[in-house]
Amino acid sequence: MSEQTSASSLADLKTLVAASPAAAVSDAVKREPKRDAQGRAYATGSRKNAVARVWIKPGKGEIVINGDPQSKYFARPVLRMIITQPFLVADRYQAFDVICTVKGGGLSGQAGAVRHGISRALCNYEPELRGILKKAGFLTRDSRSVERKKYGKAKARRSFQFSKR
Repeated sequence: MSEQTSASSLADLKTLVAASPAAAVSDAVKREPKRDAQGRAYATGSRKNAVARVWIKPGKGEIVINGDPQSKYFARPVLRMIITQPFLVADRYQAFDVICTVKGGGLSGQAGAVRHGISRALCNYEPELRGILKKAGFLTRDSRSVERKKYGKAKARRSFQFSKR
């Protein structure tokens, strides 16, 4: 009996969503690709204190960061894996060349910023990939950053060592 009620409530929900004006508006609004005169898509990505400016264009899968290939700039395999995640999720691995400039932060933050920028640039190049990348969480800017140091503390929260005598 619970299957019957859940099936009927699911059908009711589908009809309600289909009848709602917001659904009609979202179907009517189709995103247009945003490309420049050279056929590239541009986006900025950020994580912690790092900001990446990213351009993607169809190519052989070469990724250049601040003038260096990704294998030289990001020596750790984990950081290179982070950068290629949007292409793997979107099934576009080695279909685009990436040129980006990164400033600020450390290597981990810069890799996250490049991933964020690549994801946004992919959405600008192919708007139909937005749902896949959004579901994977690559379009959300990771808002975690270093907490500031407070006065009277050794670090952000750590107190100085207590001495009884």
